[in-house]
Order: sequence, then C-alpha cells, then structure tokens
Amino acid sequence: MIITGRLKKLWIRGATLRETLRNRTMFATIRHIVASHYLKGEGIEIGALHNPLHLGPQATARYVDKWSAEELAITYPELRSRKLVTVDVIDDGESLATFATSSLDFIIGNHLLEHCRNPLRTIERMYSLLKQGGCLFLTVPDKRYTFDAPRPVTPVEHLVREYHEGTQWSEEAHLDEYLRNVVGLSDEAEIRDKIREIRSAVGGSDIHWHVWTQDEVMELILACKRDVGLSFETELFFRNGDFEIIFLLRKTAP
Repeated sequence: MIITGRLKKLWIRGATLRETLRNRTMFATIRHIVASHYLKGEGIEIGALHNPLHLGPQATARYVDKWSAEELAITYPELRSRKLVTVDVIDDGESLATFATSSLDFIIGNHLLEHCRNPLRTIERMYSLLKQGGCLFLTVPDKRYTFDAPRPVTPVEHLVREYHEGTQWSEEAHLDEYLRNVVGLSDEAEIRDKIREIRSAVGGSDIHWHVWTQDEVMELILACKRDVGLSFETELFFRNGDFEIIFLLRKTAP
C-alpha cells in the first residue's frame, strides 16, 4: 500500500496515538499487577481524579482529595470529559488530619509526592496512619521524561532541610525555578508578579515543587530511614517504563 500526502500524516498521527494508548495501558496494567499482589484490606487513595488504581479483590479504597468532585471538575476543566472518582473524604493529602493513627492497611499516592511541599513530612504522616505491616504505594514521575526535564533535580539534602526547618525558606526559590524552566518566563517583574499570584491563590498551587530521577528517589527512600527514623521494608522499587518509578514501603516494627 502506498500512503501519500494528508493520508500519510493522518496515518502517522494515528500510529502515534495508538502507541501512546498501548503504553498507557501497559503502565496501568503493571500498576494493577503490583497492587493486586501487595495491597490487602482497607485503605485510601489520594488524588485519584479520573485514574484510580485498579485494585485486586482483597482490597478496597476510599478516595481522598482536598476538593469535592464538583470542585475538581471546575479546577481541572481539561478533565471534563473524563469520569472523576467520587471523593469519599475531603482532606489535605499532605496532612491527612481526618485519619487516626495506625488505622489503614494501605495508602496510595500516584504522582502525589512531587506536589508536596515537604515530601519527607508527608511520608512520615502517611507512615503513622498505617497499621503494622501496612503498605505505602507511591509513584513519582522521572523528571527527564516530562515537562520538568529542564529543571534541576531536588537533592536529598534539600528535602532533609525542609523536613527539619519547614519550607518557608525554599518556597520562593521553587516558584522562581518553576516559572523560568517550565513556564518559560524570563522577565524579572513578571516572575515576581506571578509568584505573588500563586501564593495568594485559594487552595495553593498545584505545581511540582520537587523533581527527581530514579537515583534521587532511591536517596529519598534512604532518607526516610536515616533522617526521619521510619522503620520499613522496601518491598518494591520498579521503573515503570520512562513513565514513572513505583515504590512500596511496608511498615515494620521499630
């Protein structure tokens, strides 16, 4: 068959779309296989939006978000054609203030951690909510294969300092770096105005505050033990194509 002109362009575009859909299906299938093997009992998934983790028959999850489904539809108009999960609990995914200590069998956070201003504090809070033997299922994007590619990686020393000192000292630098490298701003006055706008926004900003490659994610896990003092087994550390890194931490006795 000879394909020429506009037909060729459509064929190439369709082939690219088919490849993208195949990859997404593969990534989702791997997530499901891992979840089915490791996650049991009752837990929560934070920020699932339109893409909840498909669980096995031995696990049930409630969905947590800082906004209701109606508010999410307004916040993410690009998802208006997708079915969003019904939000069972409205809570901040970083603090999870509505949950009791040692009350959950598992916690899922897919592409959540990069949105957290203080990732080590967030993991510490999640860990406290797990029962003994409970599992933390997290995925993070590898910044090299996303719009974050131009950004410098966040070193583990930076995360440890934020854990001990809070994030006031680093917030403006994060926003400045994001606006220059992702948004593409260069005018100093425009950057300052945008930083003020983001800081005053209701509900805060949904940017990626921190970015990592696979190596830095490994260092983050080690910091959870060394600097935060959490006791866990790293059940799984897996590169899900170029899409993301999956890691599972199982809570153990100190």
